[in-house]
This record gives sequence, C-alpha cells and structure tokens, in this order.
Amino acid sequence: MDIQFIGENLLPGKIGQFFIVLAFGASLLSTISYFFAAKNKDLSDQSWTRLGRIAFFINWLSIIGIGSTLFFLILNHYNEYYYVYSHSSKELPVYYIVSAFWEGQEGSFWLWAFWQSLLGMVLMWKAKTWENGVMTVVAFSQVFLTSMLLGVEIFGERIGSSPFILMRDALDLKSMAPVVFADPENFRNYLKFITDGRGLNPLLQNYWMVIHPPTLFLGFASMVVPFAYAVTGVWLKKYKEWIKPAMPWALFAVMILGTGIIMGSFWAYEALNFGGFWAWDPVENASIIPWLTLIAGIHVMIAFKNTGHAYFTAIVLVFLSFILVLYASFLTRSGILGSTSVHSFTDLGMFGHLILYNVVFLLIPVFLLIFRWKELPITNKDEETYSREFWMFIGSLVVTIACIQVIFVTSVPVFNAAFGTNFAPPIDAVKYYNQWQAPFAILVTIISGFSQFMKYKRTDPRKFYSGLIATVVFSMAITAGFVYITNVYQNLMFILLTFSCVFAIMSNVKVLGLAFGGKKKLVGAAVAHIGFALLLLGALVAAATNKPISLNASNFIPVKDFEKAEKPGENIVLYKNEPKKMGRYTVTYTSDTTVAPNTFYKLNFKVFNEKDGSLKEDFDLNPHIQSNEKMGLIASPDTKHYLTYDIYTHITSAPLKEEQDHEAHEGHSEEENYKAPRIVNVSVGDTLHTSSGVLTVKAINPKPEAKNLVLAKGDLAVGLPLEVEVSGKVYKTEPIFLVKGNNVFDFARNIDELGLRVRFTKVLPDQGKVELQVYEKPQQAKDWVVFKSIEFPYINLYWVGTIIMVIGFLLSIFRRQKEIGTV
Repeated sequence: MDIQFIGENLLPGKIGQFFIVLAFGASLLSTISYFFAAKNKDLSDQSWTRLGRIAFFINWLSIIGIGSTLFFLILNHYNEYYYVYSHSSKELPVYYIVSAFWEGQEGSFWLWAFWQSLLGMVLMWKAKTWENGVMTVVAFSQVFLTSMLLGVEIFGERIGSSPFILMRDALDLKSMAPVVFADPENFRNYLKFITDGRGLNPLLQNYWMVIHPPTLFLGFASMVVPFAYAVTGVWLKKYKEWIKPAMPWALFAVMILGTGIIMGSFWAYEALNFGGFWAWDPVENASIIPWLTLIAGIHVMIAFKNTGHAYFTAIVLVFLSFILVLYASFLTRSGILGSTSVHSFTDLGMFGHLILYNVVFLLIPVFLLIFRWKELPITNKDEETYSREFWMFIGSLVVTIACIQVIFVTSVPVFNAAFGTNFAPPIDAVKYYNQWQAPFAILVTIISGFSQFMKYKRTDPRKFYSGLIATVVFSMAITAGFVYITNVYQNLMFILLTFSCVFAIMSNVKVLGLAFGGKKKLVGAAVAHIGFALLLLGALVAAATNKPISLNASNFIPVKDFEKAEKPGENIVLYKNEPKKMGRYTVTYTSDTTVAPNTFYKLNFKVFNEKDGSLKEDFDLNPHIQSNEKMGLIASPDTKHYLTYDIYTHITSAPLKEEQDHEAHEGHSEEENYKAPRIVNVSVGDTLHTSSGVLTVKAINPKPEAKNLVLAKGDLAVGLPLEVEVSGKVYKTEPIFLVKGNNVFDFARNIDELGLRVRFTKVLPDQGKVELQVYEKPQQAKDWVVFKSIEFPYINLYWVGTIIMVIGFLLSIFRRQKEIGTV
C-alpha cells in the first residue's frame, strides 16, 4: 500500500492502474476464449464465442477508462505522476494538452490499443463466420499492447511502463536534489517544489501533432486486420476465402496509414525547419515500409483472386506488412535509433518486451505456413508474360525490393547492436535514398502504366502494342514540355522518372475513360494510381528543383558561429525597417511580438514592376521561433502559397526578444528595464557567461535569510548563492525560492553595477538542477533577424496527388465492400 505524501492524489492513479490490469486480463481471456471457439467444430455451441465477446468488450471499456483517467490527470496537472510532469505544463492550451497525452511512449501505446480495441468491436459485429479466428489474433495482439502499459515487476523483470507511476517512484529525488530533499519533511512535501511540468517538446506544439498521431496509429492498428484474416485462412484451412473479406480492410489500412504518413510530411513542411517535406529519417522510413509492402500485397491479392496465381506471395506480403509495423515499433521505441533519428523514443526498459512481440507474431505465420505447406493452393503454372497478373506480380516484387533496401539501411543501428559492428548510416540521407529509390520508382510507375493495357490471364500482343504506342508518344510529348518548364533536364534520372509518372497518369486516365463508359469497377484503382503518380511527380520536382532564394553575395553573416549551423550564402540579415532586395522581392523586417514562449516576426514582401515601379504584390509572412535550452533555436516557418510554387521562409538566427505579455510577479515593473531572461537549468558549480562577467553557482543554502522573508509553519525556503567575477572583482548575491502554503514565490536579486537581475524560480528534482533566470539590461543596438527563403516549385502536385490517391482508396473500399456485402 502506497504511503500518501503531502498534496498527492493517489486514487486516480490507482483507478487507472486497475483499468490497465483489467484490460490486460480481459484481452488474455478473450484470446483464450476465441481460440477455443475457433477450434470448436460444433457451430451451435456459442459459449466460447460469447465469453470472448464479453471479455473483449470489457477490454474496450477498460481502455477507455485508462484514457479518461490519464486525461483527467493531465488536464488537472497532477505532477505527482511522472507522465504528467514529463509531458504537460500549465502554460499549454487545451489542444496541446491533448498532444501531450500521446507524446510519451505510454500514451502512444494507449492510442494504438484504443484503435485496435475499437476495430475489434467492429469485427465482432461485421466479421460473421470469420469472427472466432480473426478475433483470436486481434485479441492476442491486444494482450501485448496492454502489457506494454502494465509497469509491474515479475521475478525482478519489469513488464511494460505505466503512465500512472508516481514521480517519487520513477526518480530518486533524494539523490538528485540532496540539499533540498535530505530533510524528511521537505521530501514528504516534495510537490511544493514541483511548480509545473516540463511541458511539450517545442517541435510538437503544432495543430498537426493533434491530428497526425491518431491517424497514424489508426493506420498501424488497422494493419492487424488483414493479417488476422490471412492467419485465420491458413489456420482454419480457408486458404482462398480469406482474400475477399480481407481486401476492404487492407485498402482501409493502406488509405489511413498513407494519410497519416502524408500528414506527418505536411507537418514537417509547415511547422518544422527541416526545409522540406521528407527527410528519409529512420522513423519516417519505418512507417512507410509496411505501407508500401501492403500496397504490393493488395495488388498480388487482386491477381490471385482473378487468376489463382501468386498465392504464396500475396499471403507473405500481408503477413510481412503487419510484422514490419511491429518492427517499426521496435525501432522507434527501443531507444536503438536514439542517435540517428530526431523522432525516436528513449528506451523505457521494454527492449526485450518489444522483441518478444515481434518474434511471436513472426513465428505464428511461419509455423502455419510450414505446417500447412502441402495443402496451400500454390500453382506451378507460370503466368503468361502478356498478362496483367504477371506484371502486377513483378511490380509488387520491385516495391518489395525497394523496401528491403530502405529497411536494410534503416536497420544499421540494429546490426551494430546485434553483431558489435560499427557501420555508419549515410551522411546525406536524402541524397543517398533518392539515388537508390529513383530507379525503383521509375520501374513501378512504368509497370503501373503499361499493365493497364493488359487483361488477366492472356492479352493479344497486337492489341497491347496498338493501345500502348499512342499513350507512350503522347506521354513523351507531355514529358518534354514539363521537363522544359520545370527545368529538370539536367539529370537523366529525373527525366526518366518524370516520363514514367506522366505515362502512369495518362494510362490510368485512359482507364478512367473506360470506367465512365460503363466499367465502373475500374474507377477506384485508376484514381489511386493517378494520385500516386502525381504525388511522386510533385515530390520529384520539388526535391529536384527547390532552391534558396535568400542569396547573400557577401557569404557572411555577422553572428558568431553561424556558419557551423547554416550556409551564410543562403541567408539574409535584415535590420528593422530597412528593406533589402531578394531577387524579385523587397523584404522588410517590420515588427515582432513575443507571446511566451514564441516570438513572431513580421516580414513584409513586396514585388515592384520593373518598368514603372508600381506595386504588383504585397504580403506578410510570420515565421516564429522559441529559444529552448536543450534544443537551441526552434524555428517554425511560414509559407506563401502560389499555384505553381511556394515561398517557404524560416528564421535561422535572432536575438532574444523581451516578452511583452509578462505574468504578474514581484518586481514586474523593474523587469521591464531588462531584456527577456535567459532561462537555464543549473547545478552547483556550473558557470554562465554574461555580458558583464562569469557567473558561478554555489552550494544551495537551506536556511536563507532576507529582510522581508517571514516563514510560518510548513513554509519552505532555499537560497541559491551566486558569484559574478568581473576583472578580478567578485560580486555576490542570493536569490531565494519560497513555497508558502500552496503558492510559490521567489525573491529576485539585482547587481546594479553589472546591470544584472537573477531569479531562482524552480527546483527540478528529476534533473538534480534548479531553474535560474538571468536578466540583463539591453545595450543600444538595432533589432535584427536572419532568415532563409526556399522556393518549392510545383509542390502542390504532391498535396493534390495525396488527396486524389486517398479518394481512389475510398472508392476501392466501397467497391470491395459492396462486392462481398460485408467488411
């Protein structure tokens, strides 16, 4: 039984932990029940099925209970819970608090488990004769996901990580802040020192973070459904029948996961300063690979459904897609990508747990395929070369090989950890992957195009070539014009990829014409293929022809060490209200506004007529930044959208700006005379360089004295002695941090001779540090900012292609669902 310390609210955590255990137990019971129901030959005996349904329904309710409890804790800032403290803060608006819910591993595992439980509820209603087998697999996957949240120790081994663990259990507060918590009374009252949580990662404070993860995890969760149908088909000897009910679910998974991936791409483009929409980051790779393999799997499933060929390839690709989702989870959550990806989580001690999840779900299909091998409907007859199914198979094979290349390079850290090797990942990932993947993309889009002129089983070669030649010639003419307009003719690979995409579009437009002529079942596939080709074409042109337009002929930026982080020749310095010419634009830094923690800059762009000087265009962009102690300058861009290109602009360097929306605190009026503070986390012995001299942090004083400091019973105060050395002279001061009742105060201290003001504002027990705010009086100088602008030509093709592709998937889902009369 937990001892309740002062200020703690233990009941919600106990309720949440109860729901976790109940969810795990219910999913385990559901798995066992459905397993025996599937093995039961007596179809009239529904007792095991009913028990499985009840148990899974309890699992679903428990998952909702976990989420509701955790959201309640986050919304009310119960910082005694380590997850709340780590991911939320009182400064965050409600919609970012929602993002904080799934920022951590535990929250994202809950999100995955929630979607999987919801899909299970739909399957109980819709799967009909497939329910027992399919739900056995789904419930078994739910066992693993809910176990990730258990956070219990069994025989010395920790199983999962609970979002309801207390801070004092997660951290050794006494060893991290021994001066403060050596006193037992202080330790029992530790929450008085925890004034706020650490908040949300600055990069995630964007509305895309509210909608991108739920979409992505719904995609991950839905991948288990076609996997479950395929497992059930082999297990219960329904070798061919599983294709029909699995097809709409496979299309749904591809549609949702693809949408989630593109949302992440748009988030990177709109909110991050990566300078683009795709960086071939290992975590991006890990999410796109199962998406591509399932696309390949769908095409082979269609080929098998129409011809009876390529069964083994179809079922292996479906199996592989879900296993790759689990492998992606291992890569991102085990901590193994910590040094190679900006997206990955740190290891929470679940390395072995994640491996077990992967291994078990790999062994299930492998065992079934070996056990049923002699009974599988595998044909030895070769497909006709002039047949659609043959080239669908070849196209799927090309996609699979492309995926193998990506996953192999992405897995370099795994190989290094497993075999003690020291292979280095590619230095320029974008260039490296583009060189490898461009030929694969050409092959896939070419095959996507000419396979539309073929029929299943056998095509007349003369009809094939007569239909193909006109489209090829027309595509070549369009490609020539497009290459000339977009200026990609300097690279043969770009020209070939442009042609292949145009050819795929024109071929599928022809199919679409046939669809409108009566063959409506072709609409979905044709639209999806057109969207995919447009997406590739937009990505190609934007990646190949984007260029910085903020060119700096002097190749010099007067900011210390600027060249270590950025290219000076691609950045421009603007002084306030001093216009500067940038190509056809005249750019002026007109104003800035600070609303903590962000500073928003207004950059005015004007375009003048070269002949008469008249104003042709006038608009403002508002990129913003925030200074983060751990991550440095966090820049979020702003973009001017034109029909044929975007002007993407972000700040690359700027001085700290004075906060205009001060919170009320003692000494507010005095701090208006200072610049915005440097907020730093320091420990004893740390030094800081100020404009006046070197500041040194001395040992914390547990019993400070001050003229206005009056302590009542239960009040706590600690002082932070500081010394500033200037030309051999030492200046001493001691700001004080005070906890009085349920309120927190601090006593600021000034060193007027140096123009310094210091405040001791927080104790950070998890870091063994304290928060110090250092104010300095400003020197007279011009306001300035450094920015970079990039032109992205034809980027709208990428976004439009995405929308068209999703519409194509939707049409295909409706068609397949109508075909079988059930999901």
